[in-house]
Amino acid sequence: MISRIDLRGDALPEGPALRALLPRADFDVAAALEKVRPICEDVHHRGDAALIDFAEKFDGVKLDRVRVPAAAIERALEELDPAVRAALEESIRRARLVHREQRRTTHTTQVVPGGTVTEKWVPVDRVGLYAPGGRAVYPSSVIMNVVPAQEAGVPSLALASPAQADFGGLPHPTILAACALLGVDEVYAAGGATAVAMFAYGTESCPPANMVTGPGNIWVAAAKRYFTGMIGIDAEAGPTEIAVLADSTADPVHVASDLISQAEHDPLAAAVLVTDSVELADAVDKELEAQVEVSKHIDERIVPALSGRQSAIVLVDGVEEGLRVVDAYGAEHLEIQTADAAALAGRVRNAGAIFVGPWSPVSLGDYAAGSNHVLPTGGCACHSSGLSVQSFLRGIHIVDYTEDALAEVAHHVVTLAEAEDLPAHGAAIKARFGWKVPENK
Repeated sequence: MISRIDLRGDALPEGPALRALLPRADFDVAAALEKVRPICEDVHHRGDAALIDFAEKFDGVKLDRVRVPAAAIERALEELDPAVRAALEESIRRARLVHREQRRTTHTTQVVPGGTVTEKWVPVDRVGLYAPGGRAVYPSSVIMNVVPAQEAGVPSLALASPAQADFGGLPHPTILAACALLGVDEVYAAGGATAVAMFAYGTESCPPANMVTGPGNIWVAAAKRYFTGMIGIDAEAGPTEIAVLADSTADPVHVASDLISQAEHDPLAAAVLVTDSVELADAVDKELEAQVEVSKHIDERIVPALSGRQSAIVLVDGVEEGLRVVDAYGAEHLEIQTADAAALAGRVRNAGAIFVGPWSPVSLGDYAAGSNHVLPTGGCACHSSGLSVQSFLRGIHIVDYTEDALAEVAHHVVTLAEAEDLPAHGAAIKARFGWKVPENK
């Protein structure tokens, strides 16, 4: 069901050469970009009318309006299963505990007497948040986007999720209920690239946003790329990934179940086991066969994901080599199930989130660890972080120098300006002290 890549025996290559040996899903955002371009521009020119037309075309729903009535949000919460409500409330509570600690505070540095630089952190003015609604329902993604934005102090939040034919053109009621629990009352029935375009350009019913965040399919990723520079984005999220670094002490039942847990997201989901134990690899193979048989979403998601080119069991000579492999891979989710899991976790450099030991599975992080599950994919963990309070904050430097403090360093500023052949920079300093400004020649 799942292929093997044997990297034992030979010295592992470095950098790109090692990454090229590892499995990865095909995810051509550039090709999708050309398909979403006309969709985005139609929303730009026709606003709500385009959103309504696209909802009928893509979601099979004829909408009267795009914005969800407040009464529908309230009703979704009233009708929510009490057990689901309790789980969502606990997820929110834990996420707030973690994200509240991330908020940076204003800090002033005295560079010299009379000269200070203050860094203040200011939230973006308005954010559009996206919650997918295709193959699965993700109220957890509502929490993971809304909580850090709220803890950052973003004054205006709006959320979009696809219209659902089964629910009268509204987003899924669990999505709406999660919004109600979080106090988000501006919600739109819009999906995919149309939702990103709505937030980027604004429409009659939805003011434009400064930033769009949230996971989604390739069309969402392509729309984010289309608007990069015009609005802020969190990331171009690709298919979900799990990598497990394990040795002979790992339980194959746990490992197999965790690989399947991510494979059930999408046929392009990646499930990778890196191990120095052939015995564990064989046992995981058997467990995958047994557990998949009793799973849901077998043919349409799990089997294509596990058997695809993006998934594999990677054999290495030892845990040290395994650590090099997972660092090269840069997984969205990295589980470490080894004898010294905590120590190894401290040495990992590239991962969206790290899950230590047998009792910290990725599923915990998806819902209730308190961590954020909006994480970099496709190897982007080597340069990017997951969603956090910092994603919604901008650092602004405030420079405050007295006359004496400027006079002390003026000659250095003038020297550097002249070294860069930018004499007007130096002249701006000289003018303050009655120095003669050089004439243009």
